[in-house]
Amino acid sequence: MSKKAIIVVKLGKILESKGMTQGTLSQLTGLRPSTISEIVRGSRSVLNKDHLAKIIEVLEITDIGDIIEIDYILNAKESTE
Repeated sequence: MSKKAIIVVKLGKILESKGMTQGTLSQLTGLRPSTISEIVRGSRSVLNKDHLAKIIEVLEITDIGDIIEIDYILNAKESTE
């Protein structure tokens, strides 16, 4: 079996720990509420660097590892060729 790397954005946990709603973050960053929601849910396949920078600035994050982490999942399908 092989491992596949995935990027995990921990925005939901950060908002919860700071007592901030997605709506408030949307207002403070100028990003659409749906954009914030998609990032929190992990349903975005592309993460815009400018969006991430706005979020990091508003939340006063100084270490990228506080908001993004790499996780690995086992890939059960391996080529037998």
